[in-house]
Amino acid sequence: MAIRFQYNKTSLQAMEKQLKMRVRALPTIKNKESALRLEVKRTKDEQKALEDAFHSKMKSYEHLSKLWNEFEPTLIAIKEVEFNTQKVAGVMAPVFGSLIFDEKPYSLFNAPIWFPDGIELLKQLAEIGVKAEIETMKLERLERARRKTTQKVNLFEKVQIPGYGDAILKIKRYLEDEQSLSKSSQKIMRANLEKEQRKEVEA
Repeated sequence: MAIRFQYNKTSLQAMEKQLKMRVRALPTIKNKESALRLEVKRTKDEQKALEDAFHSKMKSYEHLSKLWNEFEPTLIAIKEVEFNTQKVAGVMAPVFGSLIFDEKPYSLFNAPIWFPDGIELLKQLAEIGVKAEIETMKLERLERARRKTTQKVNLFEKVQIPGYGDAILKIKRYLEDEQSLSKSSQKIMRANLEKEQRKEVEA
């Protein structure tokens, strides 16, 4: 990104203002990037833990898989997923609230004895699955924000701060050269004027 400037004092002041603003903002942006990096790692760990818990629970009931043929799938369904949003490292992210289930009544006398445990297991699996899904949504938002913040850090650190610094240096050198040239011109003019005056006196 080329930084546009003019060789004058107004442009110099504008460049200095822009540089100061970015130098002041850089530590804050870097802190935000670190916080986001940490939250991304934490969310990935949480997501992995939930997936492991889901598979572990499924595995522990694997030996009862044949019993599930007796189960009536319409007995329970997720009616509503409640979740909130909260700021995580400056990013609005979803947070699991609760699950509301739609349970249909069934005969305790006619149904197999393990049905209540089966329903409870399905509730637990559904909750773990929904939590994992919400963590995935949260992770996507955090990753997007982290990438944007990293891009901004790189832009400030590698492009804009050095660019504004370079522009300021060029303007200052130009103004100094212009000032030196002006002084030299004045000296030459003064010398010529004095020479003319001496000639007039001598004449």
